[in-house]
Amino acid sequence: MKVSIVAGLILAAGGLFLILRPPHYASQQRVFKFAGVQASVRHERTLPGWVGGTVLGAGVILLAAGLLKRL
Repeated sequence: MKVSIVAGLILAAGGLFLILRPPHYASQQRVFKFAGVQASVRHERTLPGWVGGTVLGAGVILLAAGLLKRL
């Protein structure tokens, strides 16, 4: 198999996974700091859906290009 076909399959599978089960990450933001006392807020965020869509689209394009070159 060509490298572009395998890479396209991997990217398409990864993009589909990101769309169906998006990963979460934590971000911490300092609210204020005064004389040695500080307060911070921790947010749990989800990876945006467009990231998975972009990866899926790139995988499909790479897969199609690999299959068309094969013909």
